[in-house]
Amino acid sequence: MIVSRVLRQAGYGTAEFVEASNGAEGLAAARAGDIDLVLSDWNMPEMNGIEFLQALRAEGSTVRFGFVTSESTADMKEQAVLSGATFFITKPFTAEAFGEVLGAVVA
Repeated sequence: MIVSRVLRQAGYGTAEFVEASNGAEGLAAARAGDIDLVLSDWNMPEMNGIEFLQALRAEGSTVRFGFVTSESTADMKEQAVLSGATFFITKPFTAEAFGEVLGAVVA
């Protein structure tokens, strides 16, 4: 809900959002729908964010994928980029940070 609110503040209020409570649900939603962008936490139950990203890429998906997470080590960022992530936003985040990053990604 916090991410949705910040996205609206960043100017993405007309976008349609699909929420999932864990990585496995996120993967199922990405498979089932016409998804333009995935925002994922790193730590989630059932399937963490990097596993979610790697599963999507293994299936041939090229959907833009980014992490919105409280953890941010150099190793995590490297693993994310090598696995095909487009961006990494670290909590606490602002509407301006989302606007800046997503403006470059969805342009």
